Amino acid sequence: MRITDVKTFILKQPTGPSGPADGAVGDDDPGYFTRPPWRSLYSARLETLLVRLTTDDGHQGWGEALAPVAPEVVGAIVDRMLGPWLTGRDPRAVRPLWDGMRDLMRERGHLTGHQADAMAALDIALWDLLGRTTGLSVAQLLGGAHRTEIPAYVSGLAEPTDERRAALAARLAAEGATTIKLAAGQGVEADLATYDAVAAAAPGVRIALDAHWVYSLADALRLGRELDRRGALFFEAPLAPEDIEGHRALAGRIATPVAVGECLRNRYEFRDWITRRALSVAQPDVARTGLTEATAIAALADAHHVPVAHHHSVGLGVALAAGLHASAATADCPFFEYQPTPLPYAQRVLRTSITAGPAGFTLPEGPGLGIEVDTETVERLAEES
Repeated sequence: MRITDVKTFILKQPTGPSGPADGAVGDDDPGYFTRPPWRSLYSARLETLLVRLTTDDGHQGWGEALAPVAPEVVGAIVDRMLGPWLTGRDPRAVRPLWDGMRDLMRERGHLTGHQADAMAALDIALWDLLGRTTGLSVAQLLGGAHRTEIPAYVSGLAEPTDERRAALAARLAAEGATTIKLAAGQGVEADLATYDAVAAAAPGVRIALDAHWVYSLADALRLGRELDRRGALFFEAPLAPEDIEGHRALAGRIATPVAVGECLRNRYEFRDWITRRALSVAQPDVARTGLTEATAIAALADAHHVPVAHHHSVGLGVALAAGLHASAATADCPFFEYQPTPLPYAQRVLRTSITAGPAGFTLPEGPGLGIEVDTETVERLAEES
């Protein structure tokens, strides 16, 4: 069996989860903007990159990179570098192929960034393809599923005021949500006001807080100590993403677990954070790490008794399924991220929807990722992008 074709699909669905208030984006407008105080670039569309591998005997596997802005960059790496290298190779050698892709640019410092995103998409596709050729699910290939029902935390409350966030939290709790993560970073007092409003409206719900990397150590300590008093579930991304020592100092001085991981791409980065006790919850995103590397990260975390809560952002159904299989195959995985706003777009590219709700997910059944990609819809969306 040999890989004969590597195809990329750049998708930019016109209604994204993070667009400006009026949602207006012209044909020549990339629609990228910042959302202060958060520093990152966001898109007015929901953007991603899908990849499809095809073999000489007709088998196919799908993968996805988390590329919320400029998926063309990741696509170019697949089309010009990694795809030609994979063509003609036996796709069943998933781990050797991962090592080979890693080594192509490893000595040039490209274990992270867009190169890693491109490798992640191809790695997911290789595992999906292996499952389809063997009849086994990805979770089985990774050693077996610890669970088929995967608890979730609801990520963000997409409302402009605390009053409306609290009302939404109450509705989600009535629908079965047990955990909600607040999109924070608006200032210590403002974040605590949001927390208290949500806690009052949904008293049985555990609350986590994502600060989006905005705080100084002093403010993060002040906020973290208040979260301790409230019994917060975890405190995500409190400081600048490169500040390992700052996170280590914070984690050692508050009881609320410090969660980090969406900015990290490989086991070497996670090793530094985990061994220095700079995080208490590891959050690798499979659409940024790939399944092979996510498995290595989970084993490293397990050796240090650190739980893994796989991150999930604005990826579509392929990334979602990959994250669920990784979560199922990870021993200490308390929950997976549930993104209510992008979910309809994620399901749109699948022939059969993944069972999902505020309380959690059901692991997709069947070989590979357990999903069937709607190729016609993907091709149409790619043409429209």
